[in-house]
Formats: sequence, C-alpha cells, structure tokens
Amino acid sequence: MTGAPDLPFAVGVDSGGSGLRVALAPVAAGHPAITAACAEPVRTGARGIDAGHLLEQLLPAVRRLLDRAGPGAAVTAAAVGAAGMATLGEELRARLPGALADTLGVRRVALAADAVTAYAGALGQRPGAVVAGGTGMIALGTDLTSWRRADGWGHLLGDSGGGAWIGRAGLDAAMRAHDGRRGGSPVLLARLEAVFGPVTGLPGLLYPRTDRPALLASFAPEVGACALQDEVAANILREAAAHIAEAAAAVCPRPAGSRTDRCEVALTGGLFRMGEPLLGPLREELAQQVPQARVVRAEGDPLHGALEIARALAGPGLRLPAHPSLLFVPGVT
Repeated sequence: MTGAPDLPFAVGVDSGGSGLRVALAPVAAGHPAITAACAEPVRTGARGIDAGHLLEQLLPAVRRLLDRAGPGAAVTAAAVGAAGMATLGEELRARLPGALADTLGVRRVALAADAVTAYAGALGQRPGAVVAGGTGMIALGTDLTSWRRADGWGHLLGDSGGGAWIGRAGLDAAMRAHDGRRGGSPVLLARLEAVFGPVTGLPGLLYPRTDRPALLASFAPEVGACALQDEVAANILREAAAHIAEAAAAVCPRPAGSRTDRCEVALTGGLFRMGEPLLGPLREELAQQVPQARVVRAEGDPLHGALEIARALAGPGLRLPAHPSLLFVPGVT
C-alpha cells in the first residue's frame, strides 16, 4: 500500500471480547487492507464501554497503520463496531465522533453494534438476515429501511441455541447421568470429567467465574463431537437449530403475506464451525420455519464489515439504515 498516499483511506474497527482489531484501506474498492490488533479487550464499567480505554488503543494503532500506508495518508471515514454497543455504548456515542475528528481529522463516523458489522461483513449492503453465533446468538435483518433484531439477550435471558446454551445443555445432561435422572448422557458425563475433572468440582469451578458464558460455551464442541454417537447430544443440537431458525424467521425481511420472495440468510461466527452435527438440523429447521430463506456464505467477518461501512460513508453512501443504538451516524436520524 505504500506509495499511494493520495488515496483517501477508511478505517474499520472491531472491538470484542478477545481484543480490538483495526483495518485501514483505501476508500476505493479493490484495494487490500492492512490490519493491526490489540490483545487487551476494551473495558466496560459503570458507564458502559470505556471510551477512553478504547481510544488509548485505537489511536496509536491507526497512526501505526497510517505510517505504513505512506507519507500524507489520511483517514476520510471510520466505522467502529463494538460488542455491547447497543446497550452499553452511550459513552462511545458521546465521545468518539468528536475525539476522532480532533485527533485524526475524521468527519464521517459510524458507531455500530457488532451484530451490524457482522451483517455488513456477511451481506454487505444488501437486504437479508444474518445469524451471528458464538458464545451467544443474535439474528439481525433489514429491508434497508429498518432493522429487526431477535435474541442476543445474554446467556441468562436468551442467546438460545448459542455456544453457551449448547454447552449448558450438555453439562446438564452430564449431571443428570451422574445423578441417575432422566435425560442423562453417560457419553457427555465422560466428556465432562475428561475436560473439567470430577463432577462434584464443577460448581466450584463454574459459579465464581466472571466469564461463565465462555466456560459454558467451551463445552459446546464436546456436544457436537458426541452427537454422532449419542442421541442426547444430537437432540441438544436439534433443539439449538430450532432456536436459531426461530430467530432467523423473526428477522428475515419479507413482503406482507408473501412466502415466496427469497431472503438471503448468512450464518457467521465460530458456532457454525461445529459443522454438520449442527448445520444439518439447522438446514432442516430453516426449510420448515423460513421456507423463503436462501442460505449464503458470509463474505467476510465483522472487521471486514466495519471497513465496508466506513468505505460506504466515504464513497457511494451508506444504504444500511441508521439506528440510534445499532448503527449511529452523527447527523443522520
């Protein structure tokens, strides 16, 4: 990228539980991005996502990328996607646009929930629906006039069918087998003991943890691996697939009364790397619950989505609908 300083640049940012990632690329399509990563996740406090902590990591990373891009390189537009933006992003929305303008001269800024950047990464600016599955699970859809969201309410209130949900169901089946209750799985019990040690020690390991959803989700791959030989594990994945399809059905845009107009649905996130034990029943559930769905491959990840949103702001215009908490664009209502 060095040697093309006259090109206007866009910055995309993905802030999540594993850290902060930044991508810098020319606004014009077809040019590759250069990236940087900060391993420390952005803190969340009493006022929500800590804007100061995010800026402490973001600004030096952007400056390093600009140095690599070449003399005179400048950022025209930026999009920041963050986990928790919708409910915990008030401080970011209040501080980031001004801070980016003051420090980098960026006048076109978008602040997005990570589900929105996952959507933009998967489908770009086309109408459709995206199901993002990892530790949690959220579905987001748009007809390009408004957003529809389903689930993503955390492991205590929802995230049905996500990694933590599957892991917890698998551990429950293992504990039932240990106790001799109905619905137990000796196969999953054996995997619990292989991963976590004696059953009686699991509550003491699990309950004090602040990262309980991640610990629960760490058992989801064990459920997937057991599904081919264990009917209890297979049933857990069938139920998870039903929940995921329900969320997709709730957000998939469709003209009123129509069951024929196709809706693109993209699946994104680490949950779906589980493969056929989950994807098989999910295809069946989508065919039944969302007959108009056409499952497509996600084009990119949330960092790619943030960069595409920034490029759209700087170039042809943003087609994805603005929203006060999901996709905040200062000056656009």
